Amino acid sequence: ALKGKVAIANAKLAYQHYLKVIGSERWKKLAAKGAQVQRLLWASTGTKNKAYSDVLYVEELIGRDTVNTVPPATLDAFRDHGKPRDSLEQNIPDAERVLEDLAKSGISLDAITDTLVDDGVQLFAEAFDKLLGAVAQKRAAILASRINAQTIKLPADIEKDAKTLSEGWRANGTIRALWQRDARVWTGGDEAKWLGWLDVVAREQNEVERYVAFSGWVKSKNFTDIVVLGMGGSSLGPEVLAETYGQIDGFPKLRILDSTDPAQVRRTEAAINPNKTLFIVSSKSGGTTEPNALMEYFFVRAGAKAAERFVAVTDPGSSLEKVATARGFAQIFHGEPTIGGRYSVLSPFGLVPAAAAGIDIAEFLGLASAMVRSCGPDVPPAENPGVQLGLALAASAKYGRDKLTLTGSKRIADFGAWAEQLIAESTGKNGKALIPLEGEPLGKPDIYGRDRVFIDLRLRDDSDSARETALAALEAAGNPVVRITVTSPAHIGQEFFRFEIATAVAGAVMGVNPFDQPDVEAAKAKTRELTSAFETSGALPAETAVATDGAISIFTDAANTDALRKSGADGDLASWLKAHLSRIKAGDYAAALAYLDRNDANIAAIQSIRKTIRDSKQAATCVGFGPRFLHSTGQAYKGGPNNGVFLQITSDNSDDLDVPGQKISFGVIEAAQARGDFDVLAERGRRALRLHIT
Repeated sequence: ALKGKVAIANAKLAYQHYLKVIGSERWKKLAAKGAQVQRLLWASTGTKNKAYSDVLYVEELIGRDTVNTVPPATLDAFRDHGKPRDSLEQNIPDAERVLEDLAKSGISLDAITDTLVDDGVQLFAEAFDKLLGAVAQKRAAILASRINAQTIKLPADIEKDAKTLSEGWRANGTIRALWQRDARVWTGGDEAKWLGWLDVVAREQNEVERYVAFSGWVKSKNFTDIVVLGMGGSSLGPEVLAETYGQIDGFPKLRILDSTDPAQVRRTEAAINPNKTLFIVSSKSGGTTEPNALMEYFFVRAGAKAAERFVAVTDPGSSLEKVATARGFAQIFHGEPTIGGRYSVLSPFGLVPAAAAGIDIAEFLGLASAMVRSCGPDVPPAENPGVQLGLALAASAKYGRDKLTLTGSKRIADFGAWAEQLIAESTGKNGKALIPLEGEPLGKPDIYGRDRVFIDLRLRDDSDSARETALAALEAAGNPVVRITVTSPAHIGQEFFRFEIATAVAGAVMGVNPFDQPDVEAAKAKTRELTSAFETSGALPAETAVATDGAISIFTDAANTDALRKSGADGDLASWLKAHLSRIKAGDYAAALAYLDRNDANIAAIQSIRKTIRDSKQAATCVGFGPRFLHSTGQAYKGGPNNGVFLQITSDNSDDLDVPGQKISFGVIEAAQARGDFDVLAERGRRALRLHIT
């Protein structure tokens, strides 16, 4: 008896409510001021049941201020035999009885309506996502020459999981939640406080005139060099830009100093004329040990009117800002407090050195903004390059492929060092990590385990066919391979943002907060203990080697000593190394961590060590120069899973340098940092061995 009646009855009573609203005194006052009614819409009123009149839902829903959307066939039928009348206000008591009878029969119209609303919203959302996806595809095709291309090739099982993740992110609107700064995307902690990087490009585009003026000022001073004094996020981004762009005609050469190694400090000093050099002291907190020591050293070396050749980049209110103001630095640029260091390259921490070096900031940001839009909240995951990369990495990690081998064209290869910090420090915590491997040369498939993902950045005009041949072989062997084609050096800014989004997405899937670094402070605390002891006694606390072989002393903690002796370690270096490296198992990685001058000779020597380990053990290999890596991969080494085997290399600093105004020297700082780093590795139960060269 109720068939074909409930929907009409419901509509009629809804219309009665509408009439009540527009008849109220409140509405009359609004109407007197020009308010217009919102018409009621009866949607898609074709008749589905052949037993009913084909114009039933048109004839019975006619009334003032309504709209009826009908299929073309229904419209034609109504034109042919429909009977127009003011039907909505007829038979209202009958409509009320229909809904009463429905309730008595045990059917809840409210429950049905709620379900229909939920389902309807979902259907509309899915349709809208398809529309947005189509728009994104069209946009990508039109802007193909302006946006760096990306292809991701995954083994079938990983690809299936990645697609499942992608659909989940679409259905749940997760990328929109990310852009809305919803901390529940990650752990529900303080993530929302650290998402200023999402819209930093647009903000900095409003500051282009200041960067242009600063660039002009630098050029007018006839500086020969620029030296950025910073660590981690304050140095690695500028380093990528320096290597990618090279020296620009008419502008000084951009150099980076991110070490306390005395030889490296001395080598930088020898390469410049301090009186013709612009020093950019870069530190978000202003309290970072290394840039502060370097600032004091070069401020003295710069001589009279040194402040005129110093610029600071720091967050508002920092101790560095106070020092820079007191000393009269030429300029002070403020960072954005809601952006962590490793996400700050598209903020003043990257843009100030870039502008000083003559890079076209307007062009750089304009090209970067194209990737920001490509990764935006209105681009569904399947078409969103940052989301796709992040989900691919997270899905690969679930299958044990958590070692990311970063390769690229020579001119942009240093991007890997920046990405290494971003990925390792963001994901390496709570016993989880993606371990990035920067600088490891490509080899044949049979030297790798089943724990790799390969990511290659190639300049569009790069003709290095050997690297592509190697990647193709690795892909054919079942390894995930990501290929990114960078249109030009100026397009490198797009990759900064793509990888930031990808890292945030991977962190969400892994269930970690990608914006904190809980284990970095542990090594800093150990270093402070050691330097405080030096300031009190004039020497670092004594330590005893477990063995000595010629000029090399071997150090480790009691647990590692016991384990290595049981594996054959004796009085010679070879036995200790053999026992130590024999601990590398499938799925492990080996890290060579050198607190030495990061010069060409030492880089080549460390690279030789890593290649030997990789080829003989089929293990992923990392290389880091301290203290640089402490602000990069150090977080993952200590906070990630216990699958690293660490070989630390230190040496005496026979030609040390004093830090002006301090009791400690650069050599003492470096030694304390190395020992503090090793102590924390040992406390975390890591397999670690230290070789000290005298």
